[in-house]
Amino acid sequence: GLSFAAPALAGEPVVWDVNSRAELLKGEARGVSVTDSGVLTLAPALSQLFNTEKAYVWSTAIDSAGNIYLGTGHDGKLFRVTPDGKGSLLYKASELDVTAIAVANDGAVFAATSPDGKVYRVTADGKAEVYFDPPDKYIWSLAILNDGSLAVGTGDNGKLYRVRAPGAKPESSLLINTNQTHVISLAVNKQGDLIAGTDPGGLVLRISPDGKAFGLYDAPLREIHALAPAADGSIYALALSDAASTTRAAGQPGTTSASEAATTAAAALTGVSEETGATQTAQPSVAARSRNDLASVRSAVFHIQPDGVTDIVWSSTSVTGFAVTAARGGVLIGTSEKGRIYLVTDDGRDTLLLQSTEGQISALIVRGAEVFAASSNQGKLFRFGQAAVNEGSYESLVRDTKLVSSWGRIWWRGSGPVELQTRSGNSERPDTTWSDWSAGYTDARGSQISSPKARFIQWRALLHANGNARGEPSLDDVSIAYLPRNVAPEVLAINVLPPGVALQQQIQVPVDPNIESAGLDAAMFGLIAQAPPRRLYQRGARALQWQAEDRNGDTLEYAVYYRSLNETTFRLLKEHIRENFFTVDGASLADGRYVFKVVASDALDNPPGFSFTGERLSEPVDVDNTPPVVRFAGQPQITGD
Repeated sequence: GLSFAAPALAGEPVVWDVNSRAELLKGEARGVSVTDSGVLTLAPALSQLFNTEKAYVWSTAIDSAGNIYLGTGHDGKLFRVTPDGKGSLLYKASELDVTAIAVANDGAVFAATSPDGKVYRVTADGKAEVYFDPPDKYIWSLAILNDGSLAVGTGDNGKLYRVRAPGAKPESSLLINTNQTHVISLAVNKQGDLIAGTDPGGLVLRISPDGKAFGLYDAPLREIHALAPAADGSIYALALSDAASTTRAAGQPGTTSASEAATTAAAALTGVSEETGATQTAQPSVAARSRNDLASVRSAVFHIQPDGVTDIVWSSTSVTGFAVTAARGGVLIGTSEKGRIYLVTDDGRDTLLLQSTEGQISALIVRGAEVFAASSNQGKLFRFGQAAVNEGSYESLVRDTKLVSSWGRIWWRGSGPVELQTRSGNSERPDTTWSDWSAGYTDARGSQISSPKARFIQWRALLHANGNARGEPSLDDVSIAYLPRNVAPEVLAINVLPPGVALQQQIQVPVDPNIESAGLDAAMFGLIAQAPPRRLYQRGARALQWQAEDRNGDTLEYAVYYRSLNETTFRLLKEHIRENFFTVDGASLADGRYVFKVVASDALDNPPGFSFTGERLSEPVDVDNTPPVVRFAGQPQITGD
């Protein structure tokens, strides 16, 4: 039941249900996954390996020994993290950002810097030499080809180079001019082909050794931000829209300083405005949308098969993806939404796998059963595998009940060791003025909420592993019943129509009484609960039409009173009116000026002694039922010839 501590309180109880994946994604998942069907489960255990103490990790690579390299900004530092998690500075460049990394066959590391940067060859002991120095403003991407040569993707002129030896001239190393602004991403597929992603045309190109480009896919989004080859020879391409692009704000050559370009690119990368400093946290839309509908999307992942067939695996109008890697019959996608990582199957079923503590996941690397994730805001390296955490928590979105409310019961559907807690307060965001988290509720069938009366409430779920695979915790539906404090209705405005205009109720389509008794809105069934009145002529009529609201959503009824302008006592014209209009028969009133009063009452939905009223007076209204009389004044006069 919906039992309340104070059952005599007025108003109708409200049940807040969180039972959809879209609603669950609005909360905070710490050690908890949200499956494609909207079930909370324990997430893979995420451990921090290394903190670069820099804001951004622009680029990553892994060598055959399992060392991971992190290119950061804005101090141009290249870090190496060993398999046991020990990180150290390998090299510091003079440029702002290390925007691309590739590991050569001999174990040396190629590190590209921007803006106005170079490609350095860095040895294991941290010694560096300039390997390639193109005239281009940005070096966005690097890849090692099967013959050991280095592919270099650049901007602002969209050139792709193949460098075979240190100190090679850019003119002799040019593989292809793509006629694009930027070559953002590079990869080598299973067949050994060089794949390039461009901006702003959103092209995925296959480049032959002789520099011939073949278009694999022309995405409707502007930037191919990342490419991920799969073991079956297919390739995944992560594309960004104009709104999410990391290059759009970089400026044309000569129009932006290096530091300004780095700042604007970083803002695009992390979703943070330098002016406001506020992260634009997007909320997933509740409305169903096909992943193939790319209207207004921020990012999408395309799956390009070896035969050229392309499918849209994932797309979002609210979430910006920045990293993609092939995994488990699909892809892992790192996003700028709360540093979340999604697991998406090739048929489009996506699971929120885990949520990190940082602002954005900027790179993903899979090595065996382990996944390494690099973050920005702050720049860190994480690792996770197949083992789940022992305990996870999930905090719901804060519920605004609009009024101070009394709490009823909380109940849920789930399995295994799950407990819920609540807290409440009167500020929009939980702070020190809120109550503490309640003791745990453990009865899924329902428990009385112990948090104090307040306007806002939030629940938290704690999922505990118990070592029994059959009893692993899950949660998929949480409900809270509450009773808002009753408040008086308001009559917001009274409109008096011109004399002679009467209002009459339209013929209504009967509404099944079971709809109202079930607490459902008639509009859900295509029914209009109250059609606007029709107007008709009626001699002497004065029609009143008003607007009223009740913050509890109670059904209102009205009474209309009147008095002449020189009187003090109102007299009743009609009560128990369910419509928001009334026509006064002017013939029943003597000529003069009148004031009308409309009183709204919520007594229909509240017990005696707990209902309230609200009222409003009209402007003075003239009632004149006496026809005009023509009288002759003065002496008749005849004019004319």
